[in-house]
Amino acid sequence: MKPHVLAIDQGTSSTKALLLDAVGDVVSRASAPLSQFHPGPGLVEQDALALLGSVRTAVADCMKAADPRSVAGVALSTQRESVVLWDAVTGLPVAPLVSWQDQRGSERADCLARAGMGEAVRRRTGLPLDPMFSALKMAALLDQHDPSRALTSTGRLRLGTVDAYLLHALTGELVTEVGNASRTQLVNLTTGEWDDELLGLFAVPRPALGRIVASNGPFGRLRGLDPLLDGTPVLAVLGDSHAALFAHAGWRPGIVKVTYGTGSSVMTVTDSPEPAEQVCSTIAWSTGRPTIAHEANIRSTGRTITWLAQLLGISPDEAIQLAADANAGDVTLVPAFGGVGAPWWDAHTVPVLAGFDLGTSRAQLARAALESVAYQVGDVVAVLPGLRQVVADGGLSRSDTLMQLQADVADVAVARTRHHELSAVGAAHLAGLELGLWTTSDLEERADSDMQIFTSGWDDARRRSTVARWHRCLEAARDLGKGGGHGPS
Repeated sequence: MKPHVLAIDQGTSSTKALLLDAVGDVVSRASAPLSQFHPGPGLVEQDALALLGSVRTAVADCMKAADPRSVAGVALSTQRESVVLWDAVTGLPVAPLVSWQDQRGSERADCLARAGMGEAVRRRTGLPLDPMFSALKMAALLDQHDPSRALTSTGRLRLGTVDAYLLHALTGELVTEVGNASRTQLVNLTTGEWDDELLGLFAVPRPALGRIVASNGPFGRLRGLDPLLDGTPVLAVLGDSHAALFAHAGWRPGIVKVTYGTGSSVMTVTDSPEPAEQVCSTIAWSTGRPTIAHEANIRSTGRTITWLAQLLGISPDEAIQLAADANAGDVTLVPAFGGVGAPWWDAHTVPVLAGFDLGTSRAQLARAALESVAYQVGDVVAVLPGLRQVVADGGLSRSDTLMQLQADVADVAVARTRHHELSAVGAAHLAGLELGLWTTSDLEERADSDMQIFTSGWDDARRRSTVARWHRCLEAARDLGKGGGHGPS
């Protein structure tokens, strides 16, 4: 029986499952949706049990026409920075999942920054003090559910990112993949291990956390994930953005990957372990030695389109279509839902809509929302050194209008993959390497094939004028935020 790899991509809005054959072709796929909850200003949560259920549903649907005996191994990609607190004995969550988008750590981040800890944290972790990262969410969860830290100090309560939660539920192992762990802000970027000083700073007990392992494991073997056979090994785990970079064969220098999802990740590998200015340094993956990447995180891209579509009473696809045929004019949207990420890292920036009047149409609003995605990514691309090619993936990359806008705004060629499930595919590629199904050269050749290229059609004067208007509106949004912020207090 020819072997297959089953890839599970657990994302913010859904869980996808892909079955790949021995040459890397997708032979079956399925998806299960997930909801988010907003119980208060700046708070974003998900049902952790529903998340686990979505994994079971997606796997079962994907395997309906396949023989479970053919699955030689499983690969997992997961949303990053999100945090689950669960009971080690029952395996049940004791609180909702706190999403990567959640801002409940803003006040603690400000306190640490005022105490002068920002530079020390960045130097150790490669990450700025920002509520997006897991440590601040973990501290907030424990303040509510284990204020004395008695239950987490003894290991009765477990705390981890989504990969740790799923691996514990599906294999019984308490481990965390190193790339996901590096996004918690509790890992020393140099050693790739939990850092005792950081654990103390954020008041997170080490016994609550899983042992850190490489991206190729060991992760244990599945149990109770029907219809897969008990004992099927988990061969690879990657954070979703890391997995997309792996699918682009992004270990090659000069490739900048942009994932256009709920938010956006702009990532490129680097030879320097030193923290970068304006962007993050993170461990992309490790299969013997860590691969370091520079990454910029943009909080709201696809989420901006979804928000506007709900406001207008249309679907996101309809909003994108409206934008395709429109001219925004002077209408500019700064989608600072939860502040702005790289390269500004300002959690207090507020959303701003500028340049509209009584004659502004729905189509102009949709166009402004789509343009905001290209502007935010363009700001990041401008600060990344050694750029050779931008490679694009994620749901929004299907928009020809956005891809052309991105090339125009950033003045760079944008190569869009024709495959839109790259996080799952990237994790499967790593698992296939472990099985010996293909080589890195095979993966490089596959990544370069079947790409569509978009090049800039704007002259320099138009680009400078358009980007300058965006920056004026962005600065106005940041100035307004200085008046008191907008997150939970």
